[in-house]
Amino acid sequence: MAPWSRKSYKEATGSSEAAAEGGGRRAVQSLGPEDTQPQGSDQCGQGWRRMVPPRALEVLLLPLLLLLASGEKDFKNKSKQTTHPEESRNVCRGLINEGHYEVFDLVSTAQCFTKCGQLEKESCDLGNLQRYWLNYETYLVENSPNKPVDLPFLKTSLKNVSTNISEDLHFSLSPSQIPEQVTEDKHKFPDRVRLPRSLFASLQGSRPEVRLAVSVLDIGQGNLFKGPQLSLENDGNVLNNRLVGLSLGRMRVTGLKEPLEITFSHQHQPPNMTLTCVSWDVTKGSAGDWSSKGCSTEVRAKGTVCRCDHLTFFALLLRPVLDKVTVQALTRISQVGCGASMIFLAFTIVFYAALRFSRKRFKSEDPPKIHMALSISLFLLNLTFFINVGRGPKGSPATCWVRGAVFHYFLLCVFTWMVLEAFHLYLLIIRVFNTYFGHYFLKLSLVGWGLPALMVIGTGSANSYGLYTIRDKDNRITLELCWFHEKNGISALYATVHGYFLVAFLFSAVVLGLVAWKIFTLSSTTAGKEQRQSWKGVLTLLGLSSLVGMTWGLAILTPLGLSTIYIFALFNSFQGVFIFCWFIVLYFPSQSPEASSGTARAEQTHTTSQ
Repeated sequence: MAPWSRKSYKEATGSSEAAAEGGGRRAVQSLGPEDTQPQGSDQCGQGWRRMVPPRALEVLLLPLLLLLASGEKDFKNKSKQTTHPEESRNVCRGLINEGHYEVFDLVSTAQCFTKCGQLEKESCDLGNLQRYWLNYETYLVENSPNKPVDLPFLKTSLKNVSTNISEDLHFSLSPSQIPEQVTEDKHKFPDRVRLPRSLFASLQGSRPEVRLAVSVLDIGQGNLFKGPQLSLENDGNVLNNRLVGLSLGRMRVTGLKEPLEITFSHQHQPPNMTLTCVSWDVTKGSAGDWSSKGCSTEVRAKGTVCRCDHLTFFALLLRPVLDKVTVQALTRISQVGCGASMIFLAFTIVFYAALRFSRKRFKSEDPPKIHMALSISLFLLNLTFFINVGRGPKGSPATCWVRGAVFHYFLLCVFTWMVLEAFHLYLLIIRVFNTYFGHYFLKLSLVGWGLPALMVIGTGSANSYGLYTIRDKDNRITLELCWFHEKNGISALYATVHGYFLVAFLFSAVVLGLVAWKIFTLSSTTAGKEQRQSWKGVLTLLGLSSLVGMTWGLAILTPLGLSTIYIFALFNSFQGVFIFCWFIVLYFPSQSPEASSGTARAEQTHTTSQ
């Protein structure tokens, strides 16, 4: 059996190899009908064809062809998946883990807190991801047992609360510990939340008990829960990147009569930063945004108290008053305005000099001299502003000290001469009688130029001048100039600039108010000229406002928002233009006896009486 098998195997293989070789050669030459079957196998082939008809063979081959086709399709699909695996497995699109809240799902979704950054190329759907964490709180309240969540990025406490409680609830909000109910100890728990018992009492009619979830979520440095509001403000952020979530599940709680309180502890913030209590509003935009609606902010020395009338995610936004982009824009506006003011102030000075040569009487008049002193001090202030801001803190510390002192001196001169303008206006229109002073303008000059010099000497002796920088939240420098030194000069800055300006502004505002009352009282007693006198009185007040520095008073409104800062920079930098217009209207030579306003005539009368 074995020898026969080996012999038969060799003969079979040899014949098959010869047939293959011969078939190969014939294939090269020609393929005829007689060459389609190898010799010796004709009978076997005819028997096979007789046993299996051609149509039956097609039926047998059809499933095989379909199987091969489906396998090829599956292979193509798999090849596509392996070509771009991130397209189907990108968790940060918020679709893979939607509705899944196992620990693995939570951890993988939390990685998007850092992946979805402004400089990352990770494809993220912020709306889906933010809804994921909002829905997770609802899931905890509705489906999860009373088991706290203790993850590195999430700490959640679940508690069944009776709607008939007799006192407020207090929870600690430590970022490293699970929130737990505590007593009202403000010193032991600097970060805490207080839920008023009236919140639960209002739900007594619907159920005897509710389930409460208190969460602390660390959102990292990425874009999640930043919203369009913080995206536009490139230097704003969520304080400590931490959110506080309060939820009763699907029960929507809004319009609380007694607000809840959340206390965020923090160090003393720099003066150019603002803190705002906000809550996440899912109705703002397509993905949601922060909103201060329904919340109030109370900033304290070591913490901020947020009081809100609803339940959701809460945070404390830290935003710079002046970020780098805003500082650059305001600097450009101020430079343009100050440049225009310098040009018009120069025109004013030239026009005054021409009047002194053309009109002999003009040399002895004191009111134009006061206007000129204000114009000169304002011109020099704008010039030093250009040098200080344009060149930056270049040079030695001694040079920076001198530049800061000069800038401070001319700023104080402007404030002082605006006060003297208001004082002269008081003598001119309010007091009227017994207003004679010997060497009147000389005495005003001693005050207008001498008092600022004494203040600068005292400030400089305390070594208060030096490099002054404005920084954002990341300690990046947004502006540098020679001004008051950050270490030694802050108290001098508040005393000699802020305090001095406030006193000067209040005095000028009171005088301007009395002048307005005088003007409109006089116009109301003039029969038949009420309308004409009214608009003339308005124009007169606008002109006088530029002299006494009412545009500087817009600085008081700057804490209200960024728009008021732009308004202050715009109007205040154009003060020189307003003074030029007023001077032209007041003293431009005219043949008409009525061209001169009542204020000009009063000034001339006051000068003559002296």
